[in-house]
Amino acid sequence: MARPHSTRYTVAALLLLGAAVIILASLGQWQLRRGDERRAILAAIEAGRKQAPLKLTPDTDLAGMTAWRAAQATGVWQPQFSVLLDNRNQDGKPGYWLATPLVLDADAKRAVLVLRGWLPRALPAPGQAPGPGGAQPVLPGAPGGTQTVTGELSLRVPRLFEIWSLGGSEQSALPAALPAPGGVPQVQNLPLDAYAKATGLTLLPTVLMQSDGGANDGLVRDWPQPSVDFQQNTSYAVQWFAFASIAAAAWLVVLGGAVRRMRRRASDGPQA
Repeated sequence: MARPHSTRYTVAALLLLGAAVIILASLGQWQLRRGDERRAILAAIEAGRKQAPLKLTPDTDLAGMTAWRAAQATGVWQPQFSVLLDNRNQDGKPGYWLATPLVLDADAKRAVLVLRGWLPRALPAPGQAPGPGGAQPVLPGAPGGTQTVTGELSLRVPRLFEIWSLGGSEQSALPAALPAPGGVPQVQNLPLDAYAKATGLTLLPTVLMQSDGGANDGLVRDWPQPSVDFQQNTSYAVQWFAFASIAAAAWLVVLGGAVRRMRRRASDGPQA
């Protein structure tokens, strides 16, 4: 004789196992989509680096400014407009990226924003409480006169997620006008349109991530690369699909047992 409430337990088990199959299969599909995204990123990196180096000028065609393409710009540094991008770690050490514009045409104020490199966070003086933006680090000087800078292009300054921006109070906002009193601004993110408005420069719609190129200024130029390990996503997808298959097999076992019990009760009914 079947246990009391066995039908209720069976229905609950079928619902839970069915939900597990759907959720686990969805996670597998999500991993496959993540793998496709990483393949696309890898293809973009390879395509950009295969192109011939681009010479940036005030009249450079926008179509040629593809991400990861090697590029070269010749102009004059404008260190008074430098900005520090905070919370940029290097080998586990906290620090900043130093961003400085390079003016390509002084008359037209046409410039390109250059990420010059990473420098470590400055420690506060003994007895001094750390401020919200950290102590002002000692910045390497920008060479004067006309300079040629090489590197790779990026469509924008890589962003960090700003938790405080959800509350409408952004403590590291870019000043309305540069240069600003109090030293070099420290910000989390640097949108090109806001930076152009603050400096009065007309910026190219790209960012040049400077390579070493013989620069002896103490900045580290080991730029982070996006994760492109799509094989890992494929492996995770196979695992999720395997779990979904196990849950589906369990669902069939529970359903089969319920059907057998129903048939047994049906055959025992007339004899009773």
